[in-house]
Amino acid sequence: MRALSASELLDVWERGKKQTPVQQALILLAASFPENPVDSLAKLTIGQRDAYLLTLRELIFGSRYNGLTTCPECEVNLEMGFSTDDIRITPEEDPLKEHTLNVDDYDVCFRLPDSLDLAAISSHNLSGHYDISEARQELIERCLLRICHSGEMISPEQLENKVIEAVVERMAEIDPQSDVQLALSCFSCGHKWMADFDIVRFFWSEINAWAYRILKDVHTLALAYGWTQADILAMSPLRRQVYLEMVMQ
Repeated sequence: MRALSASELLDVWERGKKQTPVQQALILLAASFPENPVDSLAKLTIGQRDAYLLTLRELIFGSRYNGLTTCPECEVNLEMGFSTDDIRITPEEDPLKEHTLNVDDYDVCFRLPDSLDLAAISSHNLSGHYDISEARQELIERCLLRICHSGEMISPEQLENKVIEAVVERMAEIDPQSDVQLALSCFSCGHKWMADFDIVRFFWSEINAWAYRILKDVHTLALAYGWTQADILAMSPLRRQVYLEMVMQ
């Protein structure tokens, strides 16, 4: 993995701006792993993908995360802050191999979801044909490889809900980085809750805000000095900021 230059990050932003989060994640990884085929990156488990995105985000914006949230109890706005190490989780098992689980008389062989699976269900969701629960069901069925009940092979549709829930829990145990939860508390009312953290959406929102800021800086310096975008982006952030301050004087 390598960090991206300002010019490369702008190219990533432009190519991914109107894409789905799944595609945005793959565009980022493809740029930081230019030697790896996109197909191989798409087959990383979601936890593996997100772990790489945490590292890339740290290379570009640093290890500190700051954001805003709203207390679900009293609806007061809250600031939150944490570091990469607070949300980085190392799996204890190899997430890419096939996994088996025995529940009562069911023997289930499964793999973990990857970006191809998320892309498949997101395309259905965009069509508006079914709800989240149905999308979740399809995701699980895509990852089920073999199911045996009392010695006989059965189809995913024949699987009981309790077995599906057990498989989902086991997936989360094997690939913990795919389901990051933040423990939050409200200073106003004392309410405590767990909130999902999505590195793809958070990282991309930062990239989007950064892109607009940097393009504004390019516009200002190009007008003032006649420099090209390439010249301005090649500058260090510190030098660029000094020139901006002189223009504003």
